[in-house]
Amino acid sequence: MKHIIIPVTDAGMAIANSISSAIDHSVIVRHKDFSIADAQDASSLIFIGAMGICVRTIAPMLKNKYADPAVICIDSSGKFVISVASGHIGGANELTNRVASIIGAQPVITTQSDNAGLWALDTIGKKYGWKTDARKHDLNEAIFRFVNSEPTALLTDVTSDAVRKLESEAPSHVEIFHKFEDIDTSKFRLIIAVTPYTYDSPIPILYYRPSVINIGVGCRKNCNPEGVSEHIDNFLVDKRLSPLSIKTVATIDIKQDEPMIKEIAEHWGAEIIAFNGTELESIPVPNPSEKVHSVTGSWGVAESAAIKASGFGSLVIEKQKCKLSDNNDFTFAAAIDSSATKSGHIEIVGAGPGDPELVSVRGKRFLENADLILYAGSLVPRELTYYAKPGCTVRSSADMTLEQQFELMKEFYDRGLLVVRLHTGDPCIYGAIQEQMSYFDRAGMSYHITPGISSFQAAAAALRSQFTIPERVQTIILTRGEGRTPMPEKEQLHKLAQSQSTMCIYLSAAVVEKVQEELLMAYSPETPVAACYKLTWKEERIYRGKLRDLAKIVRDNKLTLTTLLVVGDAIDNRSGESRLYSHEFKHLFRP
Repeated sequence: MKHIIIPVTDAGMAIANSISSAIDHSVIVRHKDFSIADAQDASSLIFIGAMGICVRTIAPMLKNKYADPAVICIDSSGKFVISVASGHIGGANELTNRVASIIGAQPVITTQSDNAGLWALDTIGKKYGWKTDARKHDLNEAIFRFVNSEPTALLTDVTSDAVRKLESEAPSHVEIFHKFEDIDTSKFRLIIAVTPYTYDSPIPILYYRPSVINIGVGCRKNCNPEGVSEHIDNFLVDKRLSPLSIKTVATIDIKQDEPMIKEIAEHWGAEIIAFNGTELESIPVPNPSEKVHSVTGSWGVAESAAIKASGFGSLVIEKQKCKLSDNNDFTFAAAIDSSATKSGHIEIVGAGPGDPELVSVRGKRFLENADLILYAGSLVPRELTYYAKPGCTVRSSADMTLEQQFELMKEFYDRGLLVVRLHTGDPCIYGAIQEQMSYFDRAGMSYHITPGISSFQAAAAALRSQFTIPERVQTIILTRGEGRTPMPEKEQLHKLAQSQSTMCIYLSAAVVEKVQEELLMAYSPETPVAACYKLTWKEERIYRGKLRDLAKIVRDNKLTLTTLLVVGDAIDNRSGESRLYSHEFKHLFRP
């Protein structure tokens, strides 16, 4: 990446210097010294001066939006930053916004899709790591129909975080489908398809190809690679699968250095994954071979390797035996990533400490798309469930056993729907999700965890305290007091307290006297403490004091389970100086 900043007048030099100091790989070339040759290896040109000068300067070098560098123009007073050429493909629109934020200017972008909040169809593939086989003419035709709000069907017959994000941002003239046969093509003017499959359609389809296909390969020793890639390409196309969706080439370890394996992986730009015979032996395949098993330990290298590489997804092509010439015997199979298969999914979402605005953007997106939200009763404010879409089922788990919770989630999961299990704070910290995940694992269910802001982080913010102080406190301990559930011997509070770290103690208001007693065995009675009740909720209350009074603070104020106790000299501490802002660390602040 090389950015050339071109000030036309002396007045533009100050702006040029500000931009150059903020953007790596940038050089300043005065306009009078600039030539077209300077732009040959530039990714962007940033003019500072009149638009007419900018346009006349770049006109001889412009070819098309797929080859041109990004060009932006800034007026000499620094009030406006204008995207001039190669807005999407070249990144001029993105650069315009970035430069405008650096100098405090107004960005000016005339691209219709940006101004209308529409997907940028010419760059969305790059954004999400999808390939496209669309020709320029077809892409431009699709963009024309889309930005003019013509009825559009979005087909997503695979899934991923990127797909779910795309679906959540669908414009009003887009209707979402998960099966091609559900689309009434007479009602639409365009189909945008995120899929490894190819369909026959009477209306244009703009395909984006996610990397979800794993090719398993077996071959004789020193197999001749000539024509193999093309043969598999043609076979996939005949089966209505796109070679652009190939993600990995998988085989057994004794074959990973075969020239054929390397050549076909290079042909597709795919990663080579190799497994040993033990890893493949236990995988059932539809076409087992005694001979292959006796030699490799696998019942079928191509099928078992494809299945293993896909995370035990489904075979979309069973083993094919091929021989293109002498010494050219090979087999191949294909499996689609299990994580990409449209099925039920459970997302365990961290709700954050309570304020609905503190849930992560990712968590909010799951809440907006969920078909079932099962939230943790009184521990999670109901306001967080207001993100739910119309028709979503919202249930509290407060009166449900673990078995009942699982049965409810499984009911929605088995219907291929999205379930959000909403936990307070970060679900991995005292979130009681281990038992639920055991159920999910036994049932072979797809699930994932979206982390959340924990209450200890909310406490630091509310207390306006940095819990780590240079040269004094560099450790934060998250723990709890010993109640009905015993603590491991080595984790008893009085032992942890010997480190004099900042200690955040969960679930312990009911045993606060015992907590105080143990802490006083290591901390001074004058050690600052804070009892934080329902952090970030409307009912938030925070009580500061000294360790000697901790139990009294909790009892006098009738604090309950949703109370976090914080202990340590870091509370309200303003001493200590970090070296982060010293000259030697200035490089950390470059974009």
